[in-house]
Amino acid sequence: MVVNKKITDSLIQLGFSKYEAKTYCSLLVQNPATAYEVAKESFIPTSKIYEVLSKLLEKEVIIEIVDNNKKKYIPVDPKDFIERHKISINVITDYLASSLTSLKKEEDISYIINIKDYNYLIDKAIKIISNAKISLLISIWKEEMKCLEKHLLDFNKYNKKLSIVHFGKPEVDIGQVFHHPIEDTLYSEKGGRGLVIVSDSDEALMGTIYQDNKVNGAFSRNKGFVMMAEDYLKHDVYIMKIVKRFNNELIDKFGDNYKLLRNVFKDEEVT
Repeated sequence: MVVNKKITDSLIQLGFSKYEAKTYCSLLVQNPATAYEVAKESFIPTSKIYEVLSKLLEKEVIIEIVDNNKKKYIPVDPKDFIERHKISINVITDYLASSLTSLKKEEDISYIINIKDYNYLIDKAIKIISNAKISLLISIWKEEMKCLEKHLLDFNKYNKKLSIVHFGKPEVDIGQVFHHPIEDTLYSEKGGRGLVIVSDSDEALMGTIYQDNKVNGAFSRNKGFVMMAEDYLKHDVYIMKIVKRFNNELIDKFGDNYKLLRNVFKDEEVT
């Protein structure tokens, strides 16, 4: 009998050997059966079949009976076997969940994870947003907003604190949104789009996305790293509030796109 490979592979994942999986499936098709009949049906060497049957008896997935003075074997009903296995796995995983945690040393939060892959950056951003309990500070462009919009809407349903600095005109209204008006200038200066997320003042994700979605980014719970990202975002929010109220005066003082204001090495105004 040829058994579906996916079935045997699945049994192997549950701890069966290849021969054990084939034997159990064989007995489901034809039972009761002698060791010889099982070996013949499942194409297992007769020199191995008794060892295999012994292992399956230990696993309590087959039963040995005597019929006409011959030892024969029948399978345990698959539903009973699977249900018992589920219970056993749950008991083991529950035990390990508590026991392994007790062994774990205090988490080292000083490391910084470098991020080079765009999909990983977005996946990490989704995870941070989904796990945030109190607040999110975000600096984002429309391309990444499309990827994260659904998750931000879910976060915002629970009236948590959400502040977004959005480069370019926002297409959705989520939380408190501050429109950054000079995205083209900043893109030209930096050579890419920025994504910064700070969750609960506890963890931070920062990245720059270049052409072809190449990424230079980092994630950390390091307090210094998180504080730097949080301060960066808060100062951007401060500036956006000022720009919203004094845009014309700022242009008069510092020129188009606040060119002279952005020159951090000189303090000068339009003359």
